[in-house]
Amino acid sequence: MSSIKITNVTNRTGSSGSTLSGISTVSSSNPVRLPVGTTGERVGIESGSLRYNSTDNTLEFYNGTSWLTISQSSSLINSRGVFGGGTTGTLQNVLDYITIATTGNATDFGDLTVARQALAACSSSTRGVFGGGYVAPLAQNVIDYITIATTGNATDFGDLTVARNNLAACSSSTRGVFGGGYVFPTFQNVIDYITIATTGNATDFGDLTVVRAKLAACSSSTRGVFGGGSPGNINIIDYITIASVGNATDFGDLTVARQFPAACSSSTRGVFGGGYSPTFQNVIDYITIATTGNATDFGDLTVARGLSGACSSSTRGVFGGGYAPGVSNVIDYITIATTGNATDFGDLTVGRYVLAACSSAHGGLS
Repeated sequence: MSSIKITNVTNRTGSSGSTLSGISTVSSSNPVRLPVGTTGERVGIESGSLRYNSTDNTLEFYNGTSWLTISQSSSLINSRGVFGGGTTGTLQNVLDYITIATTGNATDFGDLTVARQALAACSSSTRGVFGGGYVAPLAQNVIDYITIATTGNATDFGDLTVARNNLAACSSSTRGVFGGGYVFPTFQNVIDYITIATTGNATDFGDLTVVRAKLAACSSSTRGVFGGGSPGNINIIDYITIASVGNATDFGDLTVARQFPAACSSSTRGVFGGGYSPTFQNVIDYITIATTGNATDFGDLTVARGLSGACSSSTRGVFGGGYAPGVSNVIDYITIATTGNATDFGDLTVGRYVLAACSSAHGGLS
């Protein structure tokens, strides 16, 4: 392991020098240069070791078990993603979680109030909310919530304004927004919202630019973006201002028209991954949320699939589960600020598809 390089340091006698040995205190107005290396150049070392990761462009430390990212936001270090619901062919109520800054398999969290598929999720930094879904033969209006930092079963929150499945959700730190969906035999353009810190029924927000289901959504702290969907394979992206109410506005188009993508975001960039059109896709494309315009190619998922769930920290996006064809338990991740192909993260506790995901440190909270 390389040592920390400290230059132009003033010691306690007032002289300067670059060779330090056996010191307990360093006083300097100059920066300290840490060891720098890629993710692949990490080595097994002692707890408390500190380095700059040139692959992810992050400062990280070793806790004795794994490398954790240090951020301006302390919540990023322990940012947690939670995947809920879905189906294996049998409806699931399972909730499982990951620590987004690390890699590894998901861990059991608890259960939803209702086992269901084709639901949507959003979150604040403390609370995750799952809404809608499908339990044959009916679309669901149920909303339930969890406290992300703990584990345990979900609790009833209230009801959506319209029961529906295959909808999408996004959020700021205070408001969650659910858009689109399907209620047999009708595709929906409805948008409704909740105040995440309270409980109660959703309130009408406005309408999407077109009726559709099987879409995905992501957000900055001010703007929510909905992309893709069905009937057919749709490339439409539209957006809302989360703090207001009103109809969505056209944003641009995805690089590939598709249904069943998954989406996540940093505070500036939204990323849409996977989907179906008319085969399962590995495509990842991205947008700059504060602007409008068409999406740009980002890279590829590790496995071509749709019907996944996605969540993020402010730096890393994670895609979990899906159908490939065949049920998938794959979790892979990207560094949102860069472009490139996804990397294997681990596995869900239960492979499943048409699930939903949320997190404690996504782009809508930045």
